[in-house]
Amino acid sequence: MIKGMATVHMSEDAVVKDTAAVLAKVRQGLEVVVEQDRHTVAVIRPPQRPGRKLSNCIALAKAYEEKLGYAPVPDAEFSKDVATAINANRQPFEPPSWD
Repeated sequence: MIKGMATVHMSEDAVVKDTAAVLAKVRQGLEVVVEQDRHTVAVIRPPQRPGRKLSNCIALAKAYEEKLGYAPVPDAEFSKDVATAINANRQPFEPPSWD
């Protein structure tokens, strides 16, 4: 299980009856544990995305700063590099649908 991910337990019958609702939960970031007689049959979760969360990047930067004893200062080209990376990876925002 991915840390911090909310988990929903559902019976196999409930999953079969409303698969669309199960997939909607997964799209919202929930992990669905499918059970039959309290035994796990399957686990459905969103795919793990590549890259790091911003919170992880900030923690790494703080640890690096503590190790150095000072805060590193980005060079003049840094903002251009960041803008290039953002523009190369832009994807349209697809908010979850509300029923």
